Amino acid sequence: METMDVKNTPTETAKSIENKYRVNHVDSGFPRWLIESAFVCMLVQALINWTPLLHWFEANMPWAQAVFSTYGELVMFVALMRGMRSLYHPFTGWWWCIIALNVMGFIAFLLPQFEEVFGLPVAVSLLLVYLPLGILLWVFYRGRLRQVGIWMALYILISSIIPVLWYLLLNPELGLSDLFLEIPTVLVIAIFAWVMRRVLV
Repeated sequence: METMDVKNTPTETAKSIENKYRVNHVDSGFPRWLIESAFVCMLVQALINWTPLLHWFEANMPWAQAVFSTYGELVMFVALMRGMRSLYHPFTGWWWCIIALNVMGFIAFLLPQFEEVFGLPVAVSLLLVYLPLGILLWVFYRGRLRQVGIWMALYILISSIIPVLWYLLLNPELGLSDLFLEIPTVLVIAIFAWVMRRVLV
């Protein structure tokens, strides 16, 4: 019996560690309607990435584009930050960085003079925050919270880094290449919104 106990100890320890870092739900304290409205907003944000809609919003309703591109993510990120306060690795500083940069992005949408000066630094800073935080969530957690980290990293790669590299390195003509990039962008934003919703609801 003692031998069996010794053999089982590493297994039990591994299970204990696995359970410790498996997080499928966090309690943000936010009402469900707020999370659901943020989710719907992010779905609209995904659709706006389709070029005809994007151009229409830019020309006619830039303030609505700013709201749709910011509100959903801000609510989700604040909710995740609040919900993770009791966890072993809450990453509060990283969440505050993302929240601040998204607010600055919202201002850049509304004020062209602000975007000329700060638009590029904010965009680059978002890349430098989303990707590391996504990797940290993927490394330190299991369950649905880990999925949030995976899709956060994929979200910034597919929606920002890959399109820039695509146009800089390949310099494709407009047309099918836009569609080739738009479809994954729409999908990754929608999936990212869904995995965050699953952790919060």
